[in-house]
Amino acid sequence: MERETCQRIFSQVVDAARALGVTEIEVLLAGGEEALTRFANNAIHQNVAARDVNLSVRPVTDGRTARATTNRLDAEGIRNVVAEAVAITRLTAPDPDLQPLARPAECQPAERCFEATAQVTPRERALAVAEAIRRVEGAGQTAAGIYSTGDSFFAALNSRGLSAWHRETMARFSITAMASGSSGWAKASACYHGDLDPVQLAAAASGKAAASQAPRELPPGRYTVILEPAAVLDLAGQMFGDFSATAIRDGRSFLNDRIGRKVFGGNIDILDDAHHPLQSGPPFDGEGVPTRRTVVVENGVLKSYLLNTYAAKKLGLMTTGNASRGLAGNPGIGSGNFFLEPGAKTPRQIIADVKEGLYVTEFLGFGVNLVTGDFSRGAGGLWIVNGELTYPVEEITVAGNLKEMLRNISEIGNDLEFRGSVACPTMRIDGMTVAGE
Repeated sequence: MERETCQRIFSQVVDAARALGVTEIEVLLAGGEEALTRFANNAIHQNVAARDVNLSVRPVTDGRTARATTNRLDAEGIRNVVAEAVAITRLTAPDPDLQPLARPAECQPAERCFEATAQVTPRERALAVAEAIRRVEGAGQTAAGIYSTGDSFFAALNSRGLSAWHRETMARFSITAMASGSSGWAKASACYHGDLDPVQLAAAASGKAAASQAPRELPPGRYTVILEPAAVLDLAGQMFGDFSATAIRDGRSFLNDRIGRKVFGGNIDILDDAHHPLQSGPPFDGEGVPTRRTVVVENGVLKSYLLNTYAAKKLGLMTTGNASRGLAGNPGIGSGNFFLEPGAKTPRQIIADVKEGLYVTEFLGFGVNLVTGDFSRGAGGLWIVNGELTYPVEEITVAGNLKEMLRNISEIGNDLEFRGSVACPTMRIDGMTVAGE
């Protein structure tokens, strides 16, 4: 949906709200098109496409606010959703900390739309999938996965003059290679489909499947452990919600009253940067506030929380432009592009420095206490001997404490991988507890 169409719909919302005696109104519009090619058993079995647009309306009156959402954009549908939002708002208790609607502010452009990606055909996806399947099939394995391409938009408009609009494209490729008694997985996404390499991803998945065959057991002990990016995200990513000002306000974060204090190792820098070149998303948050680069942790020292305008008012701080972008409910807090700053070494160089240790490719099940940070998780991976990945290991458990782990990272890789709004590179941690199951 183009900017002009969004503005026209907003005008209709304003007219409907004024007819009900409401002059302060916020509108969010989001939608797009996505097409997907799905494959399994070394063959494509599905091509599907979907298109959707949703309108969310939030009136503000007498210190009250609420939200209603619809996918009907005809005149009657717009009048109905406005009437519903106004009715709910008038039944809501006043909130003395409710913030005014955002005023217009200049946003740094985020060029993330590529017409070539928006126009990718089913045939183009099928040809790329066929090459990936051939790579896996050539290793005597079976491939399954998806390749999707899409074009989306997000707009935020309000009665104070805000009119923010963003369009972007996205391509995703995910593949699982299955061998006899083992499997491997690889995934990547990019705003420009040409930045994806399905054959390389197929080779990575196939290599993992081959390397995971005939696993051995591991004696319990304290070992050097290297976590690949997906494993780091699976484990440490669970604690990133503690940086939200909502968690701080509610007293359920281990970071309460820790601003300016060292909370992690000196080699840890954590940032939230919606303009990171490897990421996606609009240059404004769910309230229309411009996003920015926020240093959250620097040299292990906590520098900032993530805030929207409401939480910022509660804590006496300024918003960091991190209002979440959901179309239901009032604005929450979410990361733009939250990541741990990568290091200088490649994963291969980090592995080469380890005489004996464990390379973890995945964690299994649950077992993390987000209050204390204690964890105990099943894991799978490869054993390292003299700087080389040698054989797979199975039936192991890795245990420790997330906070302690982030204080004792000895190496950080240069392989930052974004799979959503949170990203981590490879990490090496010495002296972790590993036990057989």
